[in-house]
Amino acid sequence: MTATPDVEAPDPDSARNRSDAPAPWSPPARRWPAIVLMGLGAGFLAGLFGVGGGLVIVPALMAFAGMDQRHAAATSLVAIVPTSIVGAVSYGVQGQVSLVAAVFLIIGSLTGAQIGVRLLRTLPARILPWIFVAFAVFVIVSQQLMVPVRDAGLSLTPASGAALVGVGLVAGILSGLVGVGGGAVIVPGTQLAVGIGDLLARGTSLVVMLPTALSGTVTNLRHGAADVRVGLVVGVASAATSPLGSVVAGLVSPRTGSILFSLFLVYVIISTLLRSRHSSPHKGQPK
Repeated sequence: MTATPDVEAPDPDSARNRSDAPAPWSPPARRWPAIVLMGLGAGFLAGLFGVGGGLVIVPALMAFAGMDQRHAAATSLVAIVPTSIVGAVSYGVQGQVSLVAAVFLIIGSLTGAQIGVRLLRTLPARILPWIFVAFAVFVIVSQQLMVPVRDAGLSLTPASGAALVGVGLVAGILSGLVGVGGGAVIVPGTQLAVGIGDLLARGTSLVVMLPTALSGTVTNLRHGAADVRVGLVVGVASAATSPLGSVVAGLVSPRTGSILFSLFLVYVIISTLLRSRHSSPHKGQPK
């Protein structure tokens, strides 16, 4: 086939590929205010609790933007990137980020995610949400029994380093199994395992989320699974309120913050169970 300088000539193969690809989806204009408000709320919670906001963004995108769960999860990762960056910086300027702890947590979470994905193929789908529920209940009870602290730093020893890797491992496994990890595991886990302060746990958690969100976003964009425009709108709105959440986190007492986080975990438990009911797999399928 000889090349031709006529750039206006259509390429049948390209046209066919474009026609076969799904058309870009855009929410109706009336839904954009709700999407922006959702981002503002998710950003505040991200700053307050040290979570990425995906636990709020995914169900909200399904409810307000009409997305299916797969596209909502992929779009949520786009939004989490600016949210976690701004949130981590907000905690960082207060000196409430430990990059050393983040490295150990990331090592554990990357390993745990692979284990979680493997377990996902073998464990019965009906028990997967209950694994997270059991862990969340354990965290809620443990947080109410322990006395939360504000200014405790990280004392790095072989034992504490191993404990941080273990927390990251659990976060990664739960992420691979039920799609819930990040701050919901790392924030209470680091406080329980190595005794760091509540604000330091939250700021460090936001740093740990960034590489996961970035790698997931790149993969999703490569496969066309994410709505970039919606994700960026939600992410910018979320990033705008994330610093406010971190300020409020510093104003409330450690005990009040622990109670609020426990209530947030109760919401996550209910959301996880409801989502599992609405997306029950057919018999014989792993998920």
